[in-house]
Amino acid sequence: MLQLDPQAKLLIEKAEAAGHPELYELEPFAARKQFLELSKAVAVEPVAVGSIEEKKIEGAGGDIRLRFYRPTVVSKQSPALLYFHGGGWVIGDLNSHDGICRWLSVRSGCVIISVDYRLAPEHKFPAAVDDCLAATRWVAANGDTMGIDNTRLAVGGDSAGGNLAAVVSQLARDDSGPAIAFQMLIYPATDMTMAEPSHQAMGSGYRLTKPLMEWFIEHYLNNESDRHDSKASPLFSHNFTDLPEALVITAGFDPLCDEGARYAEKLVAAGVKTTYAPYHGMIHGFLSMGGWLDVSRQALDYASNQLAVALRSI
Repeated sequence: MLQLDPQAKLLIEKAEAAGHPELYELEPFAARKQFLELSKAVAVEPVAVGSIEEKKIEGAGGDIRLRFYRPTVVSKQSPALLYFHGGGWVIGDLNSHDGICRWLSVRSGCVIISVDYRLAPEHKFPAAVDDCLAATRWVAANGDTMGIDNTRLAVGGDSAGGNLAAVVSQLARDDSGPAIAFQMLIYPATDMTMAEPSHQAMGSGYRLTKPLMEWFIEHYLNNESDRHDSKASPLFSHNFTDLPEALVITAGFDPLCDEGARYAEKLVAAGVKTTYAPYHGMIHGFLSMGGWLDVSRQALDYASNQLAVALRSI
């Protein structure tokens, strides 16, 4: 029987006692502000990186802002991971996930490139996909000028960002590149139909609720048929072969748990080297809660090590 981590339980109780409105009760601009404030309150203390710089690149819908986190020790051509932040395709930004990106860079020794993709509902599906793919292609084509080894390139993200990383990995394979060596999928959303049992079992009481998930999807997608598009629901792809090596992390008390596990199963069945890491006592978003949760910091270290091993072994 699953048992909720005591620190996660206390965090839920404190969040409920604070009396903040539910995100789905707010307009997107207000939800973004509240999410950023709450993210900063629970995030791991920022670790010092070697350097941070930002660059704007051209995308189909305008400029895309990239933030480069470089580790304290760098080589001439470093491995890199493009990081797509979570937030249901509606909220979240470079600042809400700053702590995660800093940690991953320092602990893995890789350059982490955080992508400020367009958000819904101002920019509906597939705008976020287009931006993340454009950023990945730009880094693959121009990384050598930024001290990046484009033969050791990874994509990753949490929640909606995990969804985007999975989709970009599939599209890069289908469109003959760029070559992606590794995908880091942290409690990814992979099935927009919300058909998996965990949506019912874990859809209330653990911060990411069923109404909130529906709010995200309704803002992101154009219509019901989009739920079945593999660019929105990568679990519905007809081909899981020849995808990058994967790390899939799930949380036991998370509506997205089952679809993350199923995605890992599909990868394994297709012969893709896959590490599945279930954190049974955790809630959705726990890697962003390193200021409160010991397991969060442990999982960040684990993900960093998996990234380092995968990219440095190439």
